Amino acid sequence: MAEFEKRVRKILTDHGCTFVRKGKGDHEIWYSPLTNRNITVDGKIKSRHTANAVMKQSGISYRF
Repeated sequence: MAEFEKRVRKILTDHGCTFVRKGKGDHEIWYSPLTNRNITVDGKIKSRHTANAVMKQSGISYRF
């Protein structure tokens, strides 16, 4: 299975999103200036559907 977390973090950073803090477990909280809100990013993203949901919440039109 493909793991998407590294690619998701890179895309978030490239679009100006910033890491805010650690969340519960292996989750991280990121801030998206595109939507002006915080989003939760799982530490182990194994599904492209989850990766696409993170992209949608952050306001980035990239799809896996």
